[in-house]
Amino acid sequence: MFSHVTLGTSDVETARRFYDPVHKILGLDLKFADENWAGWKSAWSDRPLFIVTRPYDGRPMSVGNGQMVALLARSRSEVHLCHALAIECGGKCEGKPGLRPDYHPDYYGAYFRDLDGNKLCVCFHGAE
Repeated sequence: MFSHVTLGTSDVETARRFYDPVHKILGLDLKFADENWAGWKSAWSDRPLFIVTRPYDGRPMSVGNGQMVALLARSRSEVHLCHALAIECGGKCEGKPGLRPDYHPDYYGAYFRDLDGNKLCVCFHGAE
C-alpha cells in the first residue's frame, strides 16, 4: 500500500543513531544515508521505505499534531524491546507497551516520540 513514509529531522546522523537499533529489532536494514536523509527497508523487500530527512524547503522541521507512524512488530516482545530502546536512545514515552482493546482485542502497542518530536507506535496485531 505504501511506497515510503517520511519524517522530518533536524539532524540526520542523530536520527540514524536513534532509529538504527529500533529498526534492527524490526528487521529493517539501512538502504541509503547521507547528510540530508536516511532510509531503511525490510530485509525481504525494497518497499516500503522508512525515511528521515531534513526538510527539502530548507526551513526548520516541525511536528504535526495528530500525525503518527506505526511500525509493525512480529511479537509483543518486539514491541517491548523497541519501546525500551527508543526510550534508552533519548525518545520520550507516549504510552507504555500493552493491550489496547479499544482498537481490537489483540492490539498490542507502545508509543514514543523520537528526538525531533515525531510520534511513533510499534504494534503487534496477534494473540500472544
